[in-house]
Amino acid sequence: MQETELEQRLRGWRLATAEVVYYMPDHPALLQTFIWQTLDLAPAYPRLHKFLDYWRREIDAVIHSVQLASGETLAPARINTATAILHH
Repeated sequence: MQETELEQRLRGWRLATAEVVYYMPDHPALLQTFIWQTLDLAPAYPRLHKFLDYWRREIDAVIHSVQLASGETLAPARINTATAILHH
């Protein structure tokens, strides 16, 4: 049975956004971008690595650089309580 997104997030998976800057071999001076998002597990980012390995094997474009942005993990809510002191 496959985990739900909520189950993954509770185990530390977070939204990862990768901006892949690449060029086509016949136009190396023209950089292009591709944005890709997935839930991934920091710090190893196995899904991102699998995607980039696929890109290098199957796509006829050369990766120039990759920038990664990662969201916060989902955690139980923190409740802050404040005590009011009333002066008469």
